[in-house]
Amino acid sequence: MAPTAGTADRSATARLVLLTLAAGQFLMALDSSVMNVSIATVAEDVGTTVTGVQGAITAYTLVMAMFMIPGGKVGALIGRRRAFMIGCCIYGCGSLTTAIAPNLPVLLLGWSFLEGIGAALILPAIVALVASNFATERRPAAYGLVAAAGAVAIAVGPIIGGVATTYFSWRWVFAGEVVMVLGILMLGRRITDAPIRERPRIDLVGAALSALGLGIFVYGVLRSDEWGWFQPKPDAPSWLGVSLVVWLMLAGLLLVWLFLRWEARLVERHREPLIDPAMLRNKQLTGGLTMFFFQYLVQMGVFFVVPLYLSVALGLSALTTGARILPLSLTLLAAAILIPRFFPDVSPRRVVQLGIFSLLVGAVVLMAALDADAGAEIVTVPLLLIGLGMGALASQLGSVTVSAVPEAQSAEVGGVQNAVTNLGASIGTALAGSIMIAALTSSFLGSIGQNPAIPAEVRSQAAVELQSGVPFLSDAQLKSALEEAGTSTEVSEAALDANADARIDGLRAALAILALTALLAMFFTQRIPAAQPRSVEP
Repeated sequence: MAPTAGTADRSATARLVLLTLAAGQFLMALDSSVMNVSIATVAEDVGTTVTGVQGAITAYTLVMAMFMIPGGKVGALIGRRRAFMIGCCIYGCGSLTTAIAPNLPVLLLGWSFLEGIGAALILPAIVALVASNFATERRPAAYGLVAAAGAVAIAVGPIIGGVATTYFSWRWVFAGEVVMVLGILMLGRRITDAPIRERPRIDLVGAALSALGLGIFVYGVLRSDEWGWFQPKPDAPSWLGVSLVVWLMLAGLLLVWLFLRWEARLVERHREPLIDPAMLRNKQLTGGLTMFFFQYLVQMGVFFVVPLYLSVALGLSALTTGARILPLSLTLLAAAILIPRFFPDVSPRRVVQLGIFSLLVGAVVLMAALDADAGAEIVTVPLLLIGLGMGALASQLGSVTVSAVPEAQSAEVGGVQNAVTNLGASIGTALAGSIMIAALTSSFLGSIGQNPAIPAEVRSQAAVELQSGVPFLSDAQLKSALEEAGTSTEVSEAALDANADARIDGLRAALAILALTALLAMFFTQRIPAAQPRSVEP
């Protein structure tokens, strides 16, 4: 009986460890979506503007992007479990600070800085701790569940934020995060960590170069909607007639290149690099990272487009919008958990290809189904397909990347992996938003330009205002604005019809670019191994 009892104990411990790591991933992803439905309420409560709160969200993304690679190295130096626990403590302090924030500076300190630093320690450590706590054959299922927890958090975030803001206070969300962190810290004692063979000094120059490079690049991407990708919008900063976004992205890429050159120089001198550049010549690792980039680009683009359709175009509440997105979570969890369980020896390349194909079909079906007169039910089948694709990718990619290198480098892989997913998520959201607004503007101007009921001076004024940046308006918002402007009933009805059609055109254009991205990703799947990977021995 003893061996059976021992096996049961190990199995229970493994489930507890997996639950702890999945809870950490859920918590990190929750902040990316939970407050999007409550920005105006948060702004009013802390005495700032909507722009101020959006700036706090942007700063959180920037801090994560800047410190993700150094955060992975910290885990390799002090231990992955210790980095995970310290990161949770910092994150919990950030959540508590945010929950009691009286003004914007305190909100920035808690939400943007402390939570961002905590996430930069936690996320790479999660990748490494799965590797040290689960055998190679069990890692696809473990990584799949952890990744699914993050995606589910993004999907249910609007519901949690909507319920808290509507019936209680947005502050309860962050207070709840503190409680969740305490639970994770209590359960985290069961996590096993790989022994640390040596404690070299951290590469401070490399850390600075990587942080600045990734931070400047991501900042440029996040400002693209406001400043324009290439041609600067009116009153937007520019240099040599080109939007500052281009120059920021180029500067970021240059610093990343200098970072890689510096790391190669350290290796040549037999000194400890932040990451070994040789890792980036590993076909399996770069293949997995490329798929992670495309997955998060499409994933976050979808999470940007679909809620806009449901909440703005159809006028659904935050709670109903979140409920309509839940089908995606169901198939995502099912695929992430069941594929490794029932097909443990399946080809990762085949699963990834089918996953990308499912993302592509889901985006195309949704694009075709969008219509000004359609209801919320049209998103169900496409979201089931998109969730299936996300779950299929989640079930394989984590194991593919970590098994490509010796386990001692798993923390560094975690840092690079999360930096890549952060880039993909930022670009996906910005790209979908830019394409959507461009198509919406073109469609709206075309519609009112062909309508003789709209006076020439109204068309001219609309063109000038749209060039300065058009908001994605609901019918109620536009109707209110038209009434304040004193427009006639005929002009108002024409503008409302044009806006309804333009919204759909914009959403379709955004989905088209996401579908094209998924199709492009298919060309890179050959770098994914055809057989289930095995751990690389040092």
